[in-house]
Amino acid sequence: MIFAGQVQPPERSLSILPWLVAVALFMEQLDATILNTAVPTMSASLGVEPLSLKSVLTSYTLSLAVFIPISGWMADRFGTKRVFSLAIVLFTLGSLLCAVAVNPPMLVVSRVIQGMGGAMMMPVGRIALVRSFPRSEMLRITTYVIIPALIGPLIGPSLGGAIIHWFSWRVIFLLNVPFALVGLWLARAHMPDFRDPEAAPLDKSGFFLFGSGIALLSYVLEVFGEHTLSPLTLTVMTLISLGLLYAYWRDSLKTQTPLLAMHLFGIRTFRVSVLGGFITRLGVGGMPFLLPLLYQIGLGFPPWQAGLLTIPLALAAIGMKVISRPLLAKFGHRQVLIVNTVLLGVTITLFTQVQPGTSIWMIVPLSFTQGFFSSLQFTSMNTLVFADVEDREASKASSIASTGQQMSASFGVAFASMLAAWFLGNVNQTDASQVVPALHHAFITMGSLTILSSATFWGLKSSDGDNVSKHHAPATAT
Repeated sequence: MIFAGQVQPPERSLSILPWLVAVALFMEQLDATILNTAVPTMSASLGVEPLSLKSVLTSYTLSLAVFIPISGWMADRFGTKRVFSLAIVLFTLGSLLCAVAVNPPMLVVSRVIQGMGGAMMMPVGRIALVRSFPRSEMLRITTYVIIPALIGPLIGPSLGGAIIHWFSWRVIFLLNVPFALVGLWLARAHMPDFRDPEAAPLDKSGFFLFGSGIALLSYVLEVFGEHTLSPLTLTVMTLISLGLLYAYWRDSLKTQTPLLAMHLFGIRTFRVSVLGGFITRLGVGGMPFLLPLLYQIGLGFPPWQAGLLTIPLALAAIGMKVISRPLLAKFGHRQVLIVNTVLLGVTITLFTQVQPGTSIWMIVPLSFTQGFFSSLQFTSMNTLVFADVEDREASKASSIASTGQQMSASFGVAFASMLAAWFLGNVNQTDASQVVPALHHAFITMGSLTILSSATFWGLKSSDGDNVSKHHAPATAT
């Protein structure tokens, strides 16, 4: 749907638009995965415990969750082209500040600035795709976008390990700059300028209530298990955060144009994909944070070797993107999501078999399997989100879906770190004999949660998502 005063982008821009969005996603994925391998080295450089650096990871994803809700409004109000370009500039500025950070607090603030840019970059790019291509093309376009972007996770960990081995960890953040310049050039030339001249005013009270509630809840998850705050303080902060989120929910019911369009949860495919995806990502989201700790502290591998062990995961993810379309076309979203979620959870628990002395040739196929199931899971959920959403609601749906994804990613890292800290207790976090059993217990908990989350997809009908997957469910007998 094209709003008043707008025209369909020219054919050349349509062919380049997926690449432009892929560049944005590439930067985000490279930045996230390249940093995971660097956590042990960064903690030693900054003089802090490895698990305490989770705030450097979660501050970015939390910033995404807080600012994504206004990205749809900004795109409608100021146009996708202007907002997307501003997002790239902010992301690059945050990267440069990270590179010169002298302590963890400065690094956290710089990551928040990065998150502000990322919060606008991907959702606005997704809005442009949804408004530029028909629904029947979205699975093909999504696959087309994701495959180049998966190069980030493919080279990120190993590249991060190599940088840590030969240079300073600060060089990691400078890698974003050339890609940002390319993205900015493509955005100015080929990003369509969709906007809604009837965009409503920003829901300021909703933004305050939701943002502060999510930020406080994420902080509680981060410090829980570190024994830095009393149980009473943690309880009070948790109740306040939940109270703020409840106040937002009540306020959204009375506001004509709320920050997050909660009425979209009345659409079954949207509701199940967002809520089910949130729960699933809680179990999966902490794996990129815990695995480098297992490989480097638990198994004693150097950063570059630990990074290489993640390459099979990324290769499997790329391979799955190629075959996900025929799988969804044959079995449909419901069957794929139910079965694949269970298999993904089982794979997470199998990492309990990785311990000192474990052969690399056992780790490689296990990593490959995790990447295979993770890729299929996220492709299925992401393509189902917009299956029954009207074009006019695309920006609102994108804001909610992206917010849910980033919240679950942030909470997933915090949850995984909380579990690891809980099972570790007050022991030395660099002692392999203590770290490995604690991480194994965390894997069991996270895998079990993922398996249980498969129940959220039982609410789908066998025909849900057929307009995206081109799957045709057999007619039921009457």
